[in-house]
Amino acid sequence: MDLHHDAVIYMDNNATTRIAPEVLEAMMPFLADYYGNPSSMHTFGGQVGQAVAKARAQVANLLGAEPEEITFTSCGTESDSTAILSALQTYPEKRHIVTTRVEHPAVKNLCENLDRLTGHKHRVTRLKVDAEGMLDLEEYEEALTEDTAIVSVMWANNETGVIFPIARMAKMARERGILFHTDAVQAVGKVPISLRDLDVDFLALSGHKLHAPKGVGVLYVRRGTMFVPFLTGGHQEKGRRGGTENVASIIALGKACDLAAERMEDENTRVRALRDKLEEGLLASVPRSMRNGHKTDRLPNTSNISFEYVEGEAILLHMNRYNICASSGSACTSGSLEPSHVLRAMGVPFTAAHGSIRFSLSSYNTEAEVDFVLAKMPDIIESLRQMSPFWKGN
Repeated sequence: MDLHHDAVIYMDNNATTRIAPEVLEAMMPFLADYYGNPSSMHTFGGQVGQAVAKARAQVANLLGAEPEEITFTSCGTESDSTAILSALQTYPEKRHIVTTRVEHPAVKNLCENLDRLTGHKHRVTRLKVDAEGMLDLEEYEEALTEDTAIVSVMWANNETGVIFPIARMAKMARERGILFHTDAVQAVGKVPISLRDLDVDFLALSGHKLHAPKGVGVLYVRRGTMFVPFLTGGHQEKGRRGGTENVASIIALGKACDLAAERMEDENTRVRALRDKLEEGLLASVPRSMRNGHKTDRLPNTSNISFEYVEGEAILLHMNRYNICASSGSACTSGSLEPSHVLRAMGVPFTAAHGSIRFSLSSYNTEAEVDFVLAKMPDIIESLRQMSPFWKGN
C-alpha cells in the first residue's frame, strides 16, 4: 500500500492515541441527546446512570476485576496520587515508600513533593534498574520494612516499554502486609491483566492511552482495601471521588476497553512484528545506534532507539518534515534539555541518551508506514551527524 504524500505517520502512541471511530460513535449520544445527570432520580438521568454502570463493567472485564472495584477519575496522574496519598493517610504511622528510579513523573514528582503535600517526613527508596531497564528483586526484598506504607511500581515503562514483574512484587508486598500500587497506564490494553489473580491493591489507567478521549481515567481499588478519597465532595463513585461524572468520556472508555480486549492478539502479533521490523531495520541501517530496554520483556508496541552524537529534538524536527510523529522521551517531560531520567538510570551513555527516539505503535499502523520510516531515517541521522562536531564518521 502506498502512502498519500501528506499522510501523517503516527508512531507516538505512548504519548496519546487517536480516538477509535467506534469509541467516538459510542460517546456522541451522551454529548448531545442523553445529557442527564447520572445521579438524578428521574428516568432521563437514570438511563445515563445505567450507561455508566455498563462502562464500569466493561473496564472491570478488561482488568479481570469486579465493577465495584472501579472508580472513574480524570486521568492516570489523579489515580496515582489518590492511591499513594490514600495509603499514607490510612497508615499515618508508616513513613516509608518504595518505588523505582524510572517511574512516570506522575509518581516520581509526587514522591519528591510528599513532605510539602502531607506535612510529614517520608523516606522514599528508589529501586535501581540495570542496563536493560530491569529491577533487582533482591534489592526490592531488602527495601521492604515494617515502616513501608506502600510500594508504587509501574507495570510497564512509558519510555522503553520494559515490563516489571508485578505479580511477584505484589505478592512479596502482600506477605509483609504492605499495600501495592501499580501505574499500568502503558500496559492496559497491550498485555493481559487479571487482577483477581494478583495481590495488587491499587491500579491506575488512563483512557487516552487506549483510544479513548483525554480527561478520563480509572483507579482500581481492591475490595476490602482501606481507602481515603483524594477529591471529597458529593456522593459520586460511592463516595470515593467527588464531582459529577464525565459521562461521555466514561462511556467512551468502556467501549475502548471492549476494543482493547478484542485487539489484544493483534497487538501482540502483528503490531509486535511491525515494531520488530522497524527496530531491526534501524539498528541494521544506522551505525552507532542501540536499543534501550530489554529485548523481550517489553510492551509489544514500544521501541526506544538511541542514535549517538545527535540530538533527539533535531531528529524529531527532521522527521516532522515527512509527517513522522515520534518522541524523544516521555511527553510529560519534553521541553527539558536534560536527558531522560529513565535512560540515565539505565546508564545509557550521555552521547546516546540525548539522541534517543521512542517509537510507539498501535493497531492503526501499517507495514507501509514502517517501510517509509526505514527509508527516511538513515539519511536523517547521517545529515545531522555531518553537522555534529563530535561525529568522527565511525
